[in-house]
Amino acid sequence: MDEGRNKGGAAAGRRPPSAVARLWGRSVDGLAALGTVMILVLMAMIACDVVARNMMGASLPLVSELGALTLVMIVYLQLGTTIRNERLARTDFFFTLMEGRSPRMAAFVSGLWDLFGIAVCAGIAWSTWGILAKDFDHGEYIGVTGVATLQTWPFRALILIGAAVAAVQFTVQAARSFATAARRPGERA
Repeated sequence: MDEGRNKGGAAAGRRPPSAVARLWGRSVDGLAALGTVMILVLMAMIACDVVARNMMGASLPLVSELGALTLVMIVYLQLGTTIRNERLARTDFFFTLMEGRSPRMAAFVSGLWDLFGIAVCAGIAWSTWGILAKDFDHGEYIGVTGVATLQTWPFRALILIGAAVAAVQFTVQAARSFATAARRPGERA
């Protein structure tokens, strides 16, 4: 859509983002940065496991289970920033063509896309909440007792936070899209 929506910044004719919007953007980007750090941790774990397999003929404990949880966690930590910067896979050529012919209709369709995103991310957050509660209540863990174990709830909590942030980011995007669709031609933001 418009450049101001992409970066949360002030495009020509738009006012600069509020302090709340800047704080929200930094928080969303902070989660993405944490996800990037977790990518480095995952790479180090995999490299150490490869070395252990070649040197000792055995895998390190927890690597496969921890790797699986970490990978899912990384996706959800970075999802909010992906949405905020409009990097989700969608038919952009369709939106670009529609925007050239009818910017308000393109904004309306984009708002519908965002509503579906809210529903999906909120559903994921809701189901993750149940899994998190079960993991916390029952003391769920990964690994082998007596060798190495790790509780799963911190990973589930970060997945929940990521899904919830993505749902809120979709809500912000939907509000902007529908506000753009409701504006009369030539009216400024």
